[in-house]
Amino acid sequence: MSFEAWLPLLVVLSSFVTGVLILFVGEEQLRTRSILNLLGAIAKLLLVGVMVWGVFHRYLFETRLPMLPDQDFVLRADAMGMLFVSLSSVLWLLTTIYAIGYLEGSPYRSRFFGFFSLCVTSTMGIALAGDLITFIIFYELLTLSTYPLVVHRGTPEALRAGRVYLTYTITGGALLLVGVVWLYELAGSVEFTERGVLSGVPEIHYPALLAIFAILIAGLGVKTALVPLHGWLPVAMVAPAPVSALLHAVAVVKAGAFGIVRIAYDVYGVEFAARLGVLEPLAWLAGVTIVYGSIRALTQDDLKRRLAYSTVSQVSYIVLGIGILGPLATIGGVVHLVHQGLMKITLFFCAGDLAETLGIHKISEMNGVGRRMPWSMAAFTVAALGMIGIPPIAGFISKWYLGLGAVQAKAYWAVGVLAASTVLNAAYFLPILYRIWFLPAAGEWPKAERDQLETRPTLLVPTLATAFLAFAAGLFAGSRFSPLGWAKLIAAREYLT
Repeated sequence: MSFEAWLPLLVVLSSFVTGVLILFVGEEQLRTRSILNLLGAIAKLLLVGVMVWGVFHRYLFETRLPMLPDQDFVLRADAMGMLFVSLSSVLWLLTTIYAIGYLEGSPYRSRFFGFFSLCVTSTMGIALAGDLITFIIFYELLTLSTYPLVVHRGTPEALRAGRVYLTYTITGGALLLVGVVWLYELAGSVEFTERGVLSGVPEIHYPALLAIFAILIAGLGVKTALVPLHGWLPVAMVAPAPVSALLHAVAVVKAGAFGIVRIAYDVYGVEFAARLGVLEPLAWLAGVTIVYGSIRALTQDDLKRRLAYSTVSQVSYIVLGIGILGPLATIGGVVHLVHQGLMKITLFFCAGDLAETLGIHKISEMNGVGRRMPWSMAAFTVAALGMIGIPPIAGFISKWYLGLGAVQAKAYWAVGVLAASTVLNAAYFLPILYRIWFLPAAGEWPKAERDQLETRPTLLVPTLATAFLAFAAGLFAGSRFSPLGWAKLIAAREYLT
């Protein structure tokens, strides 16, 4: 095979080999484990950089291996997939650095980092899958590789969270499998293609296509945490902070949302999906989830649970962008895949900083913490304001394009949903910022112990880096190579080519 044919497979293998090797590393071999982690993450980042350049210039990177009669195992780099791959690669490196510091001195670190890398492998496979069969292989592998991370602490609460997580995600996976098999029976092997592949299916099969779409969305909706399939997400917050960050920003919920993007754009095609009448119900479901998640977030005192309900709401912005037909809404939804990841991982890093440094888990315990941990709380502030939609942070760009898209499509109710969501976002984030910066602390904070920094450098540096990226993604959104620039490229190829 040529280098172009090997490259997608090498991107997947870079974290798979790393994960397998780490599982065999002794618990006390800290240096070996850290070197493997960082080498794998950096190697993947370099390989992804080559593919991003190539996809922009329309080079074809495709790995195709025989798997079944009339069915290949296909990995392919296209513009949509590269957006997800790039996000995952950058955040994997930063989350790895963070996790090395967060888990310092804790047991079972080789098991944790081994499955952590396998989880990233699954995410890469989902992003690069060239057809539905390859997609579902990695989608199920993601469920299996994430479970050990959710139950990592081994407490009764963690084991219960793991059972809930498996129940939801395996049920969702089963539904997805039913939909894929039915579609395979109807249309044969379905490879992801810009503008979709089903518009040529005879009209007599349209009722079946409607039913299949509903089943596929129900299956993918579990990981996306669409209401009423979201129940596992707040429960899973018992996992360590790096896992929560991974679940919310890179892996599980994004895998579900990305799957819906693939089904709508590259299997059905948005214009054909609109003709079938499936996009409007999808948009309404997203609207309900956006408002519901925000209302539930208002009443949570546990910081990670509030962030979890915020994710339930915010990830549905991506689905809303799909449901509102038109290039502007597509740009707003697709770019939020990256923007939400940058902002939400920053918030979970900050939650981890507070828990590890000061033992803070609840919002009611955060009074005056901005004076003790100013850099971490500055990062939290940037991400929270971005979630509300304050310019020039990344979240503003997403909401701006979603709003323009809603007006362009005359879906004025969606503008109302965005406005209500913004008010609710402010209602559950601004009181936290007020506590952090304006209320006096309840007592003396423990003194900083190391290097006169407010927390460990391995925790603080990734937190500041992701906050900077969230700020820069908004401030430099007009750049050709910003997430917004890439989302415009995707919209152009989905609607115009």
